[in-house]
Amino acid sequence: MKRKRVLILGAAGRDFHNFNVYFHGKEEFEVVAFTATQIPNIEGRQYPPSLAGDLYPEGIPIYPEDELEMLIKEQKIDQAVFAYSDVPHEYVMHIASRVLASGADFRLMGLHSTQLKSSRPVVSVCAARTGSGKSQTSRYIAGKLIEMGHRVAVIRHPMPYGDLEKQAVQRFESYADLDRHECTIEEREEYEPHIDRGVIVYAGVDYERILRKAEEDVDIILWDGGNNDLPFYIPDLHLVVVDPHRPGHEMSYHPGEANVRAADVLLINKVDTAGVEAIMQVRDNLARLNPGATVIEAASPIFLDDPDAIRGKRVLVIEDGPTLTHGEMAYGAGWVAARRFGAGEIIDPRPFAVGSIRETYAKYPTTGNVLPAMGYGEKQIKELEETIAASDADLVLVGTPIDLSRLLKIDQPSQRVRYDLQVIGQPALDPILTKTFPKS
Repeated sequence: MKRKRVLILGAAGRDFHNFNVYFHGKEEFEVVAFTATQIPNIEGRQYPPSLAGDLYPEGIPIYPEDELEMLIKEQKIDQAVFAYSDVPHEYVMHIASRVLASGADFRLMGLHSTQLKSSRPVVSVCAARTGSGKSQTSRYIAGKLIEMGHRVAVIRHPMPYGDLEKQAVQRFESYADLDRHECTIEEREEYEPHIDRGVIVYAGVDYERILRKAEEDVDIILWDGGNNDLPFYIPDLHLVVVDPHRPGHEMSYHPGEANVRAADVLLINKVDTAGVEAIMQVRDNLARLNPGATVIEAASPIFLDDPDAIRGKRVLVIEDGPTLTHGEMAYGAGWVAARRFGAGEIIDPRPFAVGSIRETYAKYPTTGNVLPAMGYGEKQIKELEETIAASDADLVLVGTPIDLSRLLKIDQPSQRVRYDLQVIGQPALDPILTKTFPKS
C-alpha cells in the first residue's frame, strides 16, 4: 500500500497535537515534515523520534512555512494539513490556494478527529481571538470551582518552543518549575497567575499523557486554550470569550468562528471599555452563529498600586506580546490605564526598538504605540531590555499578566497593571458552574 505523504502546517502547538492523536502509528500516512510560522525561531528543529514513534526512527523535520511550495513539489506531498490558529478566513484560503496550486490536497481537521476523552469532567475556556480575556476567565473559573470544593488542574494549550523531548509532559507547581523548564515570557504569562493561586498547571507536547497525569491529581480538568484554537479535550462545558473591541472578528477568523458555533456559553468580555454599538454588534453576530448558547457579559477592570503616579508622566506601556502580534490589537490594559489615569504622554517605542523587537513591529504593523513583551529567548529578552532603557520614560507601565521585573532589568520606575474578570448582571456564570459540576 502506498502511504499518503502528508505535510502539517503549524506553529508548535496544534500541529503536534494533530499528529499525536491522528497520524501517529498509522501506516497509511507518512508525515514528511512540519512547517512553522507565527513564533520566532521554532523552525529548523526536529520532531524527535521518541515522540514521532516507530514509523519515524529519524524524527520529522520542521521547515519554515515560506518553503511550502518547494516542499510540496520536491517531497511529492499528497495532503497538506492546516494546523494553527488566529488567522483571518481569507488568510486560510490563501494558504489553501498555495497548496492546491502546488498539486496537493488541502485539509482542515475537526473535533471528532482531534479531541481526547477525559475520565474527569472538563471545562474548556477558549476564545474568538487572542487577547479576548481567556486568562482572567480561566482564573475566575478555577477559583469558583475550588470554592465549591473541587480539586482543579489547568491544562494549558501548548507552547513548546524549546527541546520538544524534554517538554513532552510538563508540570508547574512553583516558580522553580518555570525556571527548570526554561519558560519563555509568553509561557510565564500564562502559568504564573495560576501558580500564584495554588493551581497546578500542565502543558507540553503529548496531551494524551498530560491528561492522564492530571487525572491522577484532581477532580476537574480546566482546559485553558491558546490563541483562538479549539479545545484538545471533549468538554462538559465549553465557554468561549469574545472581544467587543474587535466586533466582527468572532465570525471572520479561524478557528474562532468554529469555537463560537460550538460553545455552550459565550462570554462578552471588556464591556466596561467597549462602545455600546460594538457590544450590540457582537451580540447580534453571536445570535446568528449560535442562537442556543447562553450569552454572559463581563468586565476586566484594571487595578494599580499607585494610579496617581501616572498623571502627567511620560509613560512607556508594555503589553502582552501575542495580543499585539497575531492578535492584531493596538493596545491592551496598560494603554487603557495610562489614558484613564492621565499620562502626559504615551511614548511610541518604535524609534527605540532594536533587533528582533524592531522586526516584530515590521512584521505586525497594526501594533500601536505600545511595546510587545516579546521574550522567546535570552537574546530577545536582552533586546527588550535595551528598548525599554532607550525610551527614557518617566514611568513604565507593565500590562502583562506577570511581574516582568523578575525576568528583565527595568531601570525606570515601573508599575504593574492587574486585571481580573468581573461577571456583570444576568445570566451569571456561577450558577452554570454549580449546575454542570456539582460537588458530590
